[in-house]
Amino acid sequence: MSGSRKRPALGVVVYFAIAFSLATYFTFAAVQGDYGLFRRIQVAAEADVLNRERAELERQLAEMQNKTRRLSDDYLDPDLLDEQARSVLGLIRADEIVIR
Repeated sequence: MSGSRKRPALGVVVYFAIAFSLATYFTFAAVQGDYGLFRRIQVAAEADVLNRERAELERQLAEMQNKTRRLSDDYLDPDLLDEQARSVLGLIRADEIVIR
């Protein structure tokens, strides 16, 4: 026995190379993969945009439901009926002057 070895065994080098490669791959996948951190941030941003869009659509729906109720047979709003007749049919009263 002449002393200590000068280079590590080939098996140890291969083992650490494979371990390092796997650790690098899984770290990359955890950050940029399909289920990684960047994708999660992107999905959260898309969810915020869609929630705002849904709130706007709900507001528009409530407005349409209100107008529909105000024009129904049970509850008729003469002012809204007059406004709709003027805008849709282009009607005017006899005592009005149209300026274009």
